[in-house]
This record gives sequence, C-alpha cells and structure tokens, in this order.
Amino acid sequence: MSQLPFLFRLPLRIFCFYRDGFRRMKVGKTLWLIIGLKLFIMFAVLRLFFFPDFLGTNFSTDQQRADYVAEQITGTAQE
Repeated sequence: MSQLPFLFRLPLRIFCFYRDGFRRMKVGKTLWLIIGLKLFIMFAVLRLFFFPDFLGTNFSTDQQRADYVAEQITGTAQE
C-alpha cells in the first residue's frame, strides 16, 4: 500500500477507517441500516412528492419538451 501515490491511498485509507470503525462498534450494523433507510427516503420517496414530472404531464412529444426547455434556458419565449 505504501507504493501507491498519495491520491490513491487517501480514499482507500478513508474507506478502511470507516469499515473498521463500524465493524468494531456494537451498533454499527444498525447505524448502516438507518443511513441506508434515510438515503432511500430522501432519494426515492421524497422525489415522488416534491419533484413531479412537469414535462411529461404538460407536453405530449419530445419536440415540445425540447422547445419548452430551450425557451426557458435562453429566455426567448414568444408571448
């Protein structure tokens, strides 16, 4: 491990630090379960409620979606 450059050793050392730390803890597996559950709730469940499919419900074709996004980005919406 000492023959690898510093930039390659650092992520490996960080990973080993956390792996060994949680392995020695009595509640380590429970903490990982809580972390995983929390990430699932944040990225899967909350996405359904706070990020609706605006383009999919308001436009029927890909061309209409592309035109709308281009207009919003460039600010060339024709009124």
